[in-house]
Parts: sequence; C-alpha cells; structure tokens
Amino acid sequence: MEPRFLLLSDVATELNVSDSQVYHMVRSGELPAIKIGGRGQWRVERARLEEYIARKYDETADWVQSNPLVDRDPD
Repeated sequence: MEPRFLLLSDVATELNVSDSQVYHMVRSGELPAIKIGGRGQWRVERARLEEYIARKYDETADWVQSNPLVDRDPD
C-alpha cells in the first residue's frame, strides 16, 4: 500500500522536477499541502497530487487547442 502523504522530495521525484520547484508550487498554493510537526514539515496528500496532475493535463489540453501547431512551410 502506498503512503497517503508524500514528502516534497517524493513529489519532486514523481513529477521529475527539482525539490525547489515543488516547494514553490506548494508555497504559491498551486499544489495543496499541509504543514505538520513542530518543525512544520510539508506533506502532500497523494490524492491531491493526482488531482494536480489531472488538472495540469486539462490545462495543457486547453493550451494545445488554443495554440495549434501550424505548418510554417506551406510547400
């Protein structure tokens, strides 16, 4: 069984980005997370990460539809 909560470093590995990018996504509110413990360590719930990924797929599909690939060489 997979853990319910992930470290920011685990999220970074899942998304293949840097730890600092994940920290920025959390601090900006883009990726929901919680602070726990006396030292206020961040945790991301796996379900929230999956929702984030699904949202990014939708945003990307919208962007692709709004920005079609145009053949620059009409020949």
